[in-house]
Amino acid sequence: MRVYLAIAASAVMFSASAVAQPANRDANTPAVNTPNSPPNPGAPVAGANSFTEGQAKSRIEASGYANVSRLRKDNQGVWRGKAMKDGKSISVSLDFQGNVTAK
Repeated sequence: MRVYLAIAASAVMFSASAVAQPANRDANTPAVNTPNSPPNPGAPVAGANSFTEGQAKSRIEASGYANVSRLRKDNQGVWRGKAMKDGKSISVSLDFQGNVTAK
């Protein structure tokens, strides 16, 4: 019985130390970008994107773009489309972290 308790205690301590490690080692690049967080210089980041088309459009518009159209999710999970800013048509993208970028 003591052997089982010792094994169980060891397993709990081992798994707790593994969980305590941060998922994101770079504190300047959050897992999910919020309106107040700094932009990710590596954006757009490929990954499983859970934003719907409507959410992607709203997020891009909230970043100062208008007339967002032709949104399509590419094979890297990045929403890409066209938008207007300062009277110019530009290509925009939204990655799974919420980073909005323009070309």
